[in-house]
This record gives sequence, structure tokens and C-alpha cells, in this order.
Amino acid sequence: MGERVKVLMIEDHPIVRDGCRLIFNRRPDIAIVEASTAAEGYAANRQYRPDVIVLDLGLKDGNGFDMVPTLLAENEGARIVIFSMNETPRFVRRALDMGARGYITKSDDPNTILAAIDKVRSGGVYLGQSVAQALALANLEPKSDPLRRLSGREKQVIALLGEGKSLAEIAAGLDIGYKTVANIVAAIKQKLGIATSVALIKFAVEAHARDRHL
Repeated sequence: MGERVKVLMIEDHPIVRDGCRLIFNRRPDIAIVEASTAAEGYAANRQYRPDVIVLDLGLKDGNGFDMVPTLLAENEGARIVIFSMNETPRFVRRALDMGARGYITKSDDPNTILAAIDKVRSGGVYLGQSVAQALALANLEPKSDPLRRLSGREKQVIALLGEGKSLAEIAAGLDIGYKTVANIVAAIKQKLGIATSVALIKFAVEAHARDRHL
């Protein structure tokens, strides 16, 4: 067996932590570290350098949104999955803007948390079903379609980004080179006026969620 995936869970509700621990224990490849406060979460992130951080937004001593940049600055290799009761689209957009790679809710299927960890660990983006649906409904109002500016290949890449694929996965799926995919992504950002890769991923995920529920 390969090296275990280190997961840090920052969650202040003991019952939620206990339930998640039972889910994580199904997976011998996952090593779980728990923190019940923001302060404990920062310390555990620095000490254990987890691969994935599962982060509650409503901690008693800190705001999860405010924690994301610091957690990433102190552990650049980490992937953050927001784990919240709130599925409001503006919360999801803000989390992705701040650098989170996943957003799931506590009303999702229990196995969702494992799927999210696997997806973000591989370089993708993961949204829970309720979150994806909320984003889709928030984007149902008719508006000009910016995707019309893109070529067929660029639309393919946007679609795959929206499914949470990493650049390496897109290159393999389209049977083209990684550098070619990176160049296509750069062209898409220029055409759409999107400055950062994080913002482009957010755009692609929202477009995918909207199209899936139309």
C-alpha cells in the first residue's frame, strides 16, 4: 500500500467529528487528524502538513473563509474542502475565490466527503450535489453566453475543467500534450477576461452545474 493520505478535519461539533471519523475509518489509506478550533487547525496544519483539509466555515473562534489563505500559505500543497451547512451560491463562489477546491454540505450523502477528498487530492474540483444544484438555479437567468467566443477545442477544455478534471487529466482525455492544454487555458482566460486559474475554474464549474440542470 502507498503512503496514506493525511486529512486534517477542522470542525467544532463533536457529533459531526465522530460521524466523519466512522466514514474515514472505512478507508485504510486515509490518516485523519482532528482539530476543534481555528487555533488548533492552524497548529495541526503547520505540524502535520496534511494533503487535504476539511474545513467548517462556522468555527467558534474563527471564520473559515478567513482561514483559507493562511492555511494555504503555510501549507502550499494542501487542498481545502469546505464542509458547511450553508449551500448559498455566494458562499460557494467566495470559497472557490479564496482558494478552496471543494465544497460539500452536511446534508450530502455521507460518502460525498470521501469522493471530495479523492477528487481534490488528484487535482480536480468537487462540488456536492446540493451545492451544484444551488449554483445552477442561481444562474438560470438568461444572459449573453460568453462561451460563444471560444473555439470547439476551448469549449471542450472548459467542460472538462467544469467536471473537476486537472490539466493532466484533460491532456490524457483529449490525447494532447500537457503544454497544449496549458496554452489553451491561457487563451481561454484571455478571451473571457479572466485573470486567474482559480477564477477560471470557478467559472467552468458554475457553467457545468448550470448546463447539467437545465
